[in-house]
Amino acid sequence: MTATPAVRRYAAHPFWQAVAIMVGAYVVVVWVVPLLPGSAIVPKSVVLQYMVTVLVGVLIYVSDNEERWARFKEPIVAVLVEPRLRVARAALLVVVTALVGLIAYGQVATTVAAPPNLRSIHPAPPAEITFRGRSITLTGLENPLRAHPDSLAVYLAEGKSVYYRNCLPCHGDHLDGQGHFASGFNPLPANFQDNGTIAQLTESFVFWRVAKGGPGLPREGTPWNSAMPKWEDFLTEREIWAVILFLYDQTGWTPRTWEKTGEVGRGKGEGS
Repeated sequence: MTATPAVRRYAAHPFWQAVAIMVGAYVVVVWVVPLLPGSAIVPKSVVLQYMVTVLVGVLIYVSDNEERWARFKEPIVAVLVEPRLRVARAALLVVVTALVGLIAYGQVATTVAAPPNLRSIHPAPPAEITFRGRSITLTGLENPLRAHPDSLAVYLAEGKSVYYRNCLPCHGDHLDGQGHFASGFNPLPANFQDNGTIAQLTESFVFWRVAKGGPGLPREGTPWNSAMPKWEDFLTEREIWAVILFLYDQTGWTPRTWEKTGEVGRGKGEGS
């Protein structure tokens, strides 16, 4: 099927090319990316970042050539100054004004919500949990992989693989909670480099939080529910213990133990 001259004219025009690219990018980021295997819904803040990046790229492209830049501006100038487009100009003014007003109203409008509860950053874990139907006692539990020091290198490599396949988008390449999806969540993903996170915790606590995720938080862990999924639905018990090994190895923190208490710090012999 051959395109009509009008369609070909629009397709060759830099302005409409730019519009098509922006629309196409939005469709891909919002609707196509979540359909990819292993992907998820892209947060609005991330969508905005991608769209700004695409817009900058489009503007660089159309302004790279004087003739292309002049053609790109033609429809914009026409809408703003030509008498024959007075109706379109008025409609655009109304739409833009209404859109700005709607956004402003959404920012300042009062909402009816229950009063917030005090939130515990590290709520007390249960004494026992079920993992894929099997009961696991958390009290006194240490990482079972540490009982095999000759295989720690293998477990660390496995944990690294698990982390980069599953945890990187939120917790970041440096384990600092600055992954490219991080800004879309409230609360932000945990910063494992901070001495207020895993440095204060036993490995059994971390296992519980990873396995049960946000849905497994007790009441005192709300109202800002963690967005972390229940990783027991995706990872084996060994994979979770392995990624916990990787977290402590990469950050340099020593996990707290059940035998004694003391000051937690970096390096060997400083854990509690």
